[in-house]
Amino acid sequence: MAGIAFNAYGLRVGIRTNQPELMERIVGLLPTGWKPLSSRLVEGLYSLRVGDNGSPGRKGRRFNLLYSGTEQIARSDNLKDVLGSLETNLRHFVAEYSPNRLFVHAGVVGWRGKAIVIPGQTFSGKCTLAAERVRAGATYYSDEYALLDSRGRVHPYAKPLSLRKEGSAEQEEHSVESLGGRSGEKPLRVGLVVVARHRAKAKWKPRTLSAGQGVLELFANTLPARRRPDVALTTLERAVSQARVLKGVRGEAKEAAGRILQILA
Repeated sequence: MAGIAFNAYGLRVGIRTNQPELMERIVGLLPTGWKPLSSRLVEGLYSLRVGDNGSPGRKGRRFNLLYSGTEQIARSDNLKDVLGSLETNLRHFVAEYSPNRLFVHAGVVGWRGKAIVIPGQTFSGKCTLAAERVRAGATYYSDEYALLDSRGRVHPYAKPLSLRKEGSAEQEEHSVESLGGRSGEKPLRVGLVVVARHRAKAKWKPRTLSAGQGVLELFANTLPARRRPDVALTTLERAVSQARVLKGVRGEAKEAAGRILQILA
């Protein structure tokens, strides 16, 4: 048996496996910003049991199994699929239970010393908008989560950008450097929240929302909203207190990205 314990945004997590040679691959799946722990006391424990397919004297197929605590969360003869489930579950667990940061589904870039936050679920287009703003000169903060501290400031969550292949739902990871950009390092105040829905050939003509409406748009995309509603609402109110909030339908991401950056010019 081999394992690792780590801290991610104030949450202590452990992973163990019956295949020590997998540890290097497992470490590559850990959430952005993780740090190793010497303590074995954790709030979440994942156990990966790799099957011994093809072992002499064994009949049938042995599956690869993944547990969160005592609950089985993945079962497959394809190890790659089980490792993918581990990576996804780790991200969601940290985002849901982190005591130090409020995780909001959103893309984030920095522009002229302020954060532009684009809330939205997976496949909503927030990643594409974030990428186009980076290509236009904005600083990359995240294509998945806006990480808010208790003061409402946004911190970097600079994982590789996940962009869909043209004409496909399949995603590829791109480093920010490959887009000609750079990652942010310091927390930023939110200067603009953009709620944008994609429609082919649409013109970007957004309307301005109130701060309260902006809080509700962000709250709908906040992972621990149901579990910690009071903390979430207080943090989001602080985040939008000095921000402009826009909502509208956009066409192509490149055109919309340029217009959005002009708002904070």
